[in-house]
Parts: sequence; C-alpha cells; structure tokens
Amino acid sequence: MARKSRKPSLADVDLSLSLGSKTYARKLADLQKKLAQIQQAYLFSDQSAVIVFEGWDAAGKGGTIRRVSMAMDPRSFKVWPIGAPRKYYLARHYFLRFMERLPPTGAITVFDRSWYGRVLVERVEELTPVDRWKAGYREINEFERMITEDGTRLVKLFFHISPEEQLERFHSRLHDPMKRWKLTYDDFRNRGRWDDYVEAIEDMLAKTSTSNAPWCVVPANDKKHARITAMTEIVKRLGRGVDLRAPALDHSVVAEAQTHFELEQDVIDKITGRKK
Repeated sequence: MARKSRKPSLADVDLSLSLGSKTYARKLADLQKKLAQIQQAYLFSDQSAVIVFEGWDAAGKGGTIRRVSMAMDPRSFKVWPIGAPRKYYLARHYFLRFMERLPPTGAITVFDRSWYGRVLVERVEELTPVDRWKAGYREINEFERMITEDGTRLVKLFFHISPEEQLERFHSRLHDPMKRWKLTYDDFRNRGRWDDYVEAIEDMLAKTSTSNAPWCVVPANDKKHARITAMTEIVKRLGRGVDLRAPALDHSVVAEAQTHFELEQDVIDKITGRKK
C-alpha cells in the first residue's frame, strides 16, 4: 500500500534558512527567465494557472509577487489583491468573486490572499458562523478539485515568519515613508491572536493540502530565500511537462518577412521549427 505523504506544518519549517546576495541574484535571473518561457508556452496551449499567496502580515508576499510580475507580460498575467468582500459579494456565494477572476485559457492569475480567508481571518475574527467556516474545508477542496480537473494548474504558497521577525518588519515600515502605507492598526491587533492564527493555519494545511493542490510552506524570515523558494515551486509546478521551446512562426509570417529581409534557409528552418 502506498505511503501517504506527510501534511505540511508550520512546526517543520526551518526559519533560519537564508541566501547570499550573489546566489540570490543568479537564481532570481534564472527563475525569471523560466517564468517568461512558461508564460509564452501557455499562450500557445490550452494551459492556465492560478498561484495563491497566503501568509502572515509582512511575510514578504508582495515582494515575491513583484519579482514574478517583472518576468511576465501583463497581457496574459493578472494579480488580484483580495481584501474584505464588498456588499455585492456578501449577498452571494462565497466563491463567486474568485470564480469571476479565474484565468482564461493561456493565462496565469495570482491571488494575493484568496478563498482561504474563510478558514483563516473569518474563523479567527468570528466573521463567519462556525458551521460555515468548518464547511469551508470541504468546499475549498471541491473548488480546487474542480478547477484542476478542468485543466488549471494550482500553486499554493504560505509564507511563514516568526513573531519576532514580523515585529521587526513592522518597525521598518513605521520608519520608512515608502512602506508606511502598508502598516495598519489591524496588523498590530492581529499579533494578539497569533496562537489562534497558528491553530487555524495548521488546520488549513492539514485539511486542504491535497494531491492535486498541495501546500508549499515557505520559510520567510530571510526575504531572499523566501522569494527563491516560492519562485522555484511556481516554476516546478507550472513548467512540469510543458515544452518551453520558443514557438515556431507560422509559414505565412515567414513568407511575408522574406519579402522584407534576405533570410538564409537555415534561419527559415529555425524560426519555422524545422531546425531544432
């Protein structure tokens, strides 16, 4: 009988992991190149993908999303920041606003926070009745099974930091005019519920990390290490089994180009895919 893989847990994360600047720069450039290749491959296929970013306040989600976005063409890449639902969505099914934002064929979508608010903030802050957030685990698994079986690849990342590191980052934001806007009253208030959030996160990881939609917990006390870990997971899952070679040009395009340029036969063979 096949052995079941162990569910991810915050307790297993090594927050001491770090990465030097030179190694970081080299790996970042390589991963961004691969992300661009993946996006191009998706454009000419029936592939689509969703990347979910969850994590503690100030854990580095935004910085990682920026590094991913830098590699992408915005015409088939979209980032959705998710906050509290407005009144229109409060009167409708919980998943509606996420269904509306799923990517079309050939596109990649990022959710900066997601449907997991149902079993995290809504649970801890008692914004949803107990029976509804408890049902959320089953509903989430069914939703993710539905979209993955429909052909959408799903990557789920949780950025984990220590409470001490979080406080240090709050202090940095407080004294940096360009980052001060990120700091809110709730950021400080939520620290008082740290243990409650840990319990909710552990339940989330245990109940919604599935074979078709596993969680990757990212050690994020070191921002450079966190970015590379997250982007490596994205490249691995989105690039698995995908032909990353540049697509061949249509013969009609090449024929028209030939009327403007003197193309050698080996160049024609290369850009039409006849020469590997």
